[in-house]
Amino acid sequence: MLLLIALGGGAWVCAQGGGGSVEGQGRHVDFLHDVRPLMDSLGCNAAACHGSAGGGSGLGLSLFGADPKADYAALTRAGRGRYVDPLDPTQSLVLQKACEMVSHQGGKLLAPIGDEYRLLEQWIAQGAVWSDPNRPDLKSIEVSPADWTFKKGQSQALSVTGVLSDGSRLDVTNRCRFLTSDPQVATVDKAGTIRAVGFGQSTIVATYLRKAALARVMVPQDLPWPFPQVQAGGPIDDLVTAKLRQLGIPPSDLCSDEVFLRRVYLDVTGMLPTPDQAKAFLADKNPAKRSGLIDDLLQGEAFADFWALKWGDLLRVKSEYPSNLWPNAVQAYYRWIRDSIRRNKPIDRFARELLVSSGSDFRSGPANYYRAFLKRDPQDLSDATSLVFLGERLGCARCHAHPMESWNQAVNLGMAAFFAKVGYKKTLEWKEEVVYFNPKGELRDPATGELVRPTFLDGGSPKLEPGQDPRIAFADWLTDPNNPLFSRAMVNRVWFWLMGRGIVHEPDDMRPTNPPANPELLDYLAKQLVDHRYDLRHVYRLILNSRTYQLSSAGSQWNAFDQAYLSHYQVRRLPAEVLLDAIGQVTQTSEPFSSRVPEPYTVLPEGHRAVEVSDGSIGTPFLELFGRPTRDAGYESDRDNRSSVVQALHMLNSRHVQSKISSSPRLRQWSKSKLTDGQVVEEIYLSALSRYPTAQERQTTVDYMGKDPKSRAQAMEDVVWSVFNTKEFLFNH
Repeated sequence: MLLLIALGGGAWVCAQGGGGSVEGQGRHVDFLHDVRPLMDSLGCNAAACHGSAGGGSGLGLSLFGADPKADYAALTRAGRGRYVDPLDPTQSLVLQKACEMVSHQGGKLLAPIGDEYRLLEQWIAQGAVWSDPNRPDLKSIEVSPADWTFKKGQSQALSVTGVLSDGSRLDVTNRCRFLTSDPQVATVDKAGTIRAVGFGQSTIVATYLRKAALARVMVPQDLPWPFPQVQAGGPIDDLVTAKLRQLGIPPSDLCSDEVFLRRVYLDVTGMLPTPDQAKAFLADKNPAKRSGLIDDLLQGEAFADFWALKWGDLLRVKSEYPSNLWPNAVQAYYRWIRDSIRRNKPIDRFARELLVSSGSDFRSGPANYYRAFLKRDPQDLSDATSLVFLGERLGCARCHAHPMESWNQAVNLGMAAFFAKVGYKKTLEWKEEVVYFNPKGELRDPATGELVRPTFLDGGSPKLEPGQDPRIAFADWLTDPNNPLFSRAMVNRVWFWLMGRGIVHEPDDMRPTNPPANPELLDYLAKQLVDHRYDLRHVYRLILNSRTYQLSSAGSQWNAFDQAYLSHYQVRRLPAEVLLDAIGQVTQTSEPFSSRVPEPYTVLPEGHRAVEVSDGSIGTPFLELFGRPTRDAGYESDRDNRSSVVQALHMLNSRHVQSKISSSPRLRQWSKSKLTDGQVVEEIYLSALSRYPTAQERQTTVDYMGKDPKSRAQAMEDVVWSVFNTKEFLFNH
């Protein structure tokens, strides 16, 4: 007979007596190996269902199934034992809800006559046991095959195999969840059937019990003619061309000198070339002039200004909420960042000086790295460090498991423990604060109260001597040449900044389940960084001199769909600060920058460029409208370079833009000079677009300006206004 022994809280244990039988006798069904996978495939632990929130019924499960023991307890003990009823399994609320015999917000998930229903019923009838210790555990999953090549319109079912701890293998396809990285290339349904819908490459991610496996799907384009011969370039171009040839995506031609000139000035310095600089470059017949210009720009002060702005976004250089750095600290922080870039400080040293920094926020610039947070607890510090220097988003694992990776709260706490001994203390100087190593600092697991041991993201733990600052061990691990995580993250950021899209995209989402579009290219750049002693300027130079960077942005019918494989340059709207400076540069006007929060008030001198504004708290309505980041989180996506109707209306109708044109010293100078209308038009185009006007553009504008000599000045303003509202001016192409 079957003996049901009641435990506390509604849990039950079963014992099999003689003379009786239950369904499935001879096979023990347990939660860990049978029920948990079923719940995962049904999505019970999703945020929209019972994951953490408890759903409409009050059943609270761990988000993404990260804590199976808690989920087991919730099913067997919560709700006064209503969810499982071993005396009459069919009356168990978990079955009645899943079959929608009782109202269920998640709808009907099971059929009463299906195998999944019978498995749950059998588990409950056998006593709803946690785990059979004799059964092997899941170690990994594999997708077979890992690489697929399709023709557009073809479909194929995936097969996923679970590898168990005893070496045995189990088909888990029907329990997996599937996701495609690019649904424009390949889709995947719930059963794991892939369908090729476009050209390119997509990654199919299969997940099962917090294990993941990847399948790469390639859909080459059939060209009506052989793949074009591409002029031999460096390793970057060879790797990019190899991928394009594999996918049947021909590259565009090289861009013109006019386009390259404007592009490289904007990408490297955040400013336009002057008319004289444009004339000199366009007239230069030296075939190596592009390379020479790149070298000059990388050594200039404007390069340090522009890239200090980019790092200021990541490092949250901002005096007001949520960082509360205060203006004096912001200036010390910004000067250190800019000086590091100007002197070409190796990026490993740059990271190390930030990570091990101590001292006064007013006197030690890098010490402010640990102050640009609202709460400044170890997990905040760890999350920001992982984001900036590893490109990893560990923040979600602070509260729950990562939806795609094996990262959980234990991983988050282990990384945070490296920063548990960062201390803060006030001084007698107003708003001064000192960051110091506090040997008594510690981090305890909020669930167990146990002391958390510092643990690297790869699972290793350093041996720390008593009184040793664990930040030093973390910096050693991070910048070790044998650690590819740091070098890959750094070169991927540079690629994103220069090309508009990361090799891994987004650049701060570098997880195994988000693989690079061109792994060989990422590995090559990372090796170059390490081999050249972490000289980021060397990486800039490699990318900028590549044919890939210098391709035209004009796509063809054969590559216009490509967004990831670099067949043409990606057109991008100018960043907010760069656009404002470009308007000011053409009109020779400046913007007033000031902030009355917090004290002491900040007023920047006249003529200050927007890209030189060090403090994220100092802004203007224009900068906010055109997507300048708030510097609250440090994500690249916080900067919004998308275009909007409101932005277009501002450029067309605002007094702000119109007043810059009407009060322009440069336009007044042109109107009073002896320049002909044709020469004025030429200066306008060189100033704003870095090129000479075409014959048609010249004739149209000259005719317009010559209609009424009395309104020549107004006509000149109209021409500048019209140029400002062209896509050619608003975008880098």
